[in-house]
Order: sequence, then structure tokens, then C-alpha cells
Amino acid sequence: MLDFTWKVFSQTGNIDTYLLFKELEQETREIPENQEEELAQMDFPLS
Repeated sequence: MLDFTWKVFSQTGNIDTYLLFKELEQETREIPENQEEELAQMDFPLS
């Protein structure tokens, strides 16, 4: 999805497409962190 969004932006120069690209890029970075936290909570439940 990132590649497609970047390609559309590079061909059109549309700022909204660039902002969408940056948002998707940020979400992609956050996913592994959230998964690690969930796994840690499964291994060591607080309650």
C-alpha cells in the first residue's frame, strides 16, 4: 500500500496523497511495537 501511495504522489504531486503516505508509514512503524506489548502482557498478565 505504501508503494502505491508513493507512486500516486510522485506522479500527481497531490499533497493529500503525500499526507496519506506519511500516515500509513507511521502506522506501519507502530504495529510491531503494539504486537510486542500485547505478547508481553500475555506472558506476564497484570491481574
